[in-house]
Amino acid sequence: MDVATIGFTNKSAEKFFGLLRQAQVRALLDVRLNNTSQLAGFAKKPDLGYFLSQLVDVAYLELRDLAPEKQMLKRYQAKELSWDNYAAEYVELLAKRGVERNLDIALFDRACLLCSEDRPEHCHRRIAVEYLNLCWDDKLKVTHLF
Repeated sequence: MDVATIGFTNKSAEKFFGLLRQAQVRALLDVRLNNTSQLAGFAKKPDLGYFLSQLVDVAYLELRDLAPEKQMLKRYQAKELSWDNYAAEYVELLAKRGVERNLDIALFDRACLLCSEDRPEHCHRRIAVEYLNLCWDDKLKVTHLF
């Protein structure tokens, strides 16, 4: 089952929607904690669903279960948590929420997880998809779009 991840930072709308089209994504799964910020530009939740449907015929779904907790993210951004500690806390949060039991794996077929970070190395979207893949016996073939 093919699944992708993408971040909108450092991408023009042309590049962002082009990557989704090229990857043949059918649904964008928004895993951001804050998806209404003016800093998100074309990727603000109120506009993104429209752009996705009109430009690339992609469905928009918000998956708050895969978003980090506000305080956890603040502590990481304030450098009170190292990346490794943030990642470990995030995995604990996913396990506590039971996301692997609460989410239907079919939702991820040709879907793309969206967050803000340009690259996946230090982004929770990568950790989320790796966690789910581990729980789901490596049924997801993951591609990071950037």
